[in-house]
Amino acid sequence: MIRDFHFADWFTLANAVCGTGAVLTSMTYLQTGDVSRIYAAGAAILAALVFDVLDGRIARWRQTSSPMGRELDSLADVISFGVAPAVLAYACGMQGFLDRVVLAYFVACGVSRLARYNVTADALSGESGKVTHFEGTPIPTSIVLVGMLTVAAYLGAIGEWLWFGEIDIAGFRLHLLALVFAVSGSLMISRIRIPKL
Repeated sequence: MIRDFHFADWFTLANAVCGTGAVLTSMTYLQTGDVSRIYAAGAAILAALVFDVLDGRIARWRQTSSPMGRELDSLADVISFGVAPAVLAYACGMQGFLDRVVLAYFVACGVSRLARYNVTADALSGESGKVTHFEGTPIPTSIVLVGMLTVAAYLGAIGEWLWFGEIDIAGFRLHLLALVFAVSGSLMISRIRIPKL
């Protein structure tokens, strides 16, 4: 299988490795309480974004792409821009039951958005063969949420000091900051058109 990889696919794998590293580093923060782990997880997700951009550019530059590469890219993106930001949010304090529901919704929206893109990419490309726009916000836009959490950690606004506090709904906790993840997920599965640069 590895012999069938294109050069760009190695950058896609680096994306997945960075996302996995961010998940593991977030869990290390939960064990140690060392806030530098939050920064490291954020940096790993940023590195994943760099690899995600590079794999697409390299594939276009070398004019090599494959169905396997497209699927590999989607799977890597789910880890790096879906699961990793959700785990980072959990590590930063969004640990109530309703927080977990929102974070699971966010990941499910990211998975759904990527599946929709893979299924509709050919239709969206028209006669040019190139996709001109996205439907819904791309999953890598979750880097904004990662940046927000990293800044919150730097300012000491994590754990019980998480911005905007929490509310109790029928005995279940919800941090209001988790609603940003709900909005982000909803935008991913929306029908809004985003021009592809």
